[in-house]
Amino acid sequence: MRNTIEKEKGMYAAFKAKDARFDGRFFVGISSTGIYCRPVCRAKMPKEENCTFYATAAEAEQAGYRPCLLCRPELAPGQSITDASAALARKAARLLEESCGSGLSLDELAGRLGCSGRHLRRVFAEEYHISPIQYLQTCRLLLAKNLLTDTDLPVLDVAMASGFGSLSRFNDLFKKQYRMPPAALRKNRTKKGRHNGGLTLALSYRPPYLWDKILNFLADRAIKGIDLVRDGEYWRTVCLKNSSGQRIFGWLKVGHAAEKNTLLITVSLSLLPVLSQILSRIRRLFDLYCDPETVYETLNIMNEVQPGLCVPGTRVPGCFDSFEMAVRTVLGQQITVKAAGTLAGRLVAAYGKQVETGIEGLTHVFPSPEDVVTLGENIEDCFGVLGIIASRSRTIRALALGLVTGDLTLDPTAQPEEEMKKLLNIRGIGSWSAQYIAMRAMEWPDAFLETDAGIKKALDFRPPKEILKMAESWRPWRSYATVNLWNTL
Repeated sequence: MRNTIEKEKGMYAAFKAKDARFDGRFFVGISSTGIYCRPVCRAKMPKEENCTFYATAAEAEQAGYRPCLLCRPELAPGQSITDASAALARKAARLLEESCGSGLSLDELAGRLGCSGRHLRRVFAEEYHISPIQYLQTCRLLLAKNLLTDTDLPVLDVAMASGFGSLSRFNDLFKKQYRMPPAALRKNRTKKGRHNGGLTLALSYRPPYLWDKILNFLADRAIKGIDLVRDGEYWRTVCLKNSSGQRIFGWLKVGHAAEKNTLLITVSLSLLPVLSQILSRIRRLFDLYCDPETVYETLNIMNEVQPGLCVPGTRVPGCFDSFEMAVRTVLGQQITVKAAGTLAGRLVAAYGKQVETGIEGLTHVFPSPEDVVTLGENIEDCFGVLGIIASRSRTIRALALGLVTGDLTLDPTAQPEEEMKKLLNIRGIGSWSAQYIAMRAMEWPDAFLETDAGIKKALDFRPPKEILKMAESWRPWRSYATVNLWNTL
């Protein structure tokens, strides 16, 4: 009981300080107003006895609170999978966020996570004190609230993009939970949210955030026709499947609003049917779930080896398309980053699908695993004319085949240790490649590349065994240690 009281006093102190480091780590239900807030809310500070603290927005809503219109809980950053005592529940929450715009059932979700629906409901309730269905409902409502507040989309389009099967169902649930009709959010606000044929939404992060570092990393690895960095913004083409399996094409842009600790995401209107997937992938690509204070608490000892090795706010660049990133990893083996980009560009020009975006430099989407598999077993003949050697061509086909058959999983729902073993069984993939793919595609925070040339250079060319021993004290954040070391070069 005493520990609970002390914990709540600590959360109230963080709430009172408006400490952005705690944003998304808990929410505050305020009994005097009936609303719930983020810890950074700038509204009048409530009395401590009127505050109840919740781990998630969904838990606060199930307790009868409605979201604050000032701090907007739908914008709060999420939490890293490693932050949770129940990793399965956290992965399930991520998957619910990503698929809230589709009709994914609980049993299908449990299947993707490798467990039964009953087991998932149990661990989810233990971690979040609500059911997965209740969490999904809040994800849909908060996505709808975000669209209603930040865009001028028709309410029907908002309902459909948020995963509600009908407008009447959306209206009824919105009124029940938030005690107002959806249109009420649009009173007394300026028209906004559409830019250059797209709509713009915000995603928050916990500061500090080294935006320039992650942008430079992506710029160096951009693939011609697929993505680019221009004027301090990241642009790329998109091809995702909707709930019916239909491919949806479009483009997106990511900018930075440092004064608000947010990224501004602009997507083409064609991507509305897969909007929840887009936002989830952007969070992974730009590592918005990271808690930089927690990471730095462990990794600041790197600065005892050499001052400046670890910098607060360093993020691990994820990926938007895991197959695209894995192929580029294979192409980059034993050659420079620039040379790998050249090969990837040729692959896209030859086998990627052309798309009309109206944006200079965004002309193709990357070949899908299915596209590569259809090239047949003589894939080295297809790729050889592009300058890709036969062994790497066969490795790329093996990756594609594993993803198509379901034998391989390269996303955050995966068990990284198990998938890395599978990757190592693919001829042409060694430890460096497996660790790198796990770090960027599976959000594995503890990958480490002791044989990497950049790592060795940053650590004064110590032997790999000595580097690996040194890195033991950097667990479980060795992926962040890796990026910190690269950033010193």
